[in-house]
Amino acid sequence: MTAEQIEALRMDYTRIEGLDESEAPADPIVLFRTWFGQALGSNLTEPNAMCLATVDAKGRPNARMVLLKGFDERGFVFYTNYESQKGRELEAHPQASLVMYWPGLERQVRVRGTVSRTSDEQSEAYFRSRPADSRLGAAVSPQSEPIPGRQWLEERWREFEARYPEGAPRPANWGGYCLTPETIEFWQGRRSRLHDRIRYTRDDGGWRIERLAP
Repeated sequence: MTAEQIEALRMDYTRIEGLDESEAPADPIVLFRTWFGQALGSNLTEPNAMCLATVDAKGRPNARMVLLKGFDERGFVFYTNYESQKGRELEAHPQASLVMYWPGLERQVRVRGTVSRTSDEQSEAYFRSRPADSRLGAAVSPQSEPIPGRQWLEERWREFEARYPEGAPRPANWGGYCLTPETIEFWQGRRSRLHDRIRYTRDDGGWRIERLAP
């Protein structure tokens, strides 16, 4: 594909839905719950996939896809190895942002805020709910660390599978994070790139609502 062909890639957003700040709920979690429910009902592939961005010790950004595993008024929850790259970065700099994008609905949600670990009880409960292979994979993988090769990983899998025939326990370095939002922006695609952008910002215990230029 040529540079010109790449430059020519574009689409117009044709869905009828708009997003009006005068009709937006006072609490952004109410709107997120509506949008997420519509994403779940739209047969999208992994509607809970989100891009999580962190920074390293030198302030350089890193981004990767993770899965949303819960949300409420406290924030947005995901799980990982605490000793992974993102885990180490979050321990050093407990601020992050995430983006959820649903192209079939021509929508995205951006969240920025502070991050803290979930309780051991919450992490344990979620870990036990995972399929056995997922639990074993979490125990086997030294996430983000260099390894000798695929064969090493598969041999380690067989070793752990034999060691834990009834299912691997949750590793001590594995658990959840909750991103407590300071800002949440809702983006709805509109014709002619005149998209709707509504941003919620925490303000004196409540939320300030603003429309942003597309």
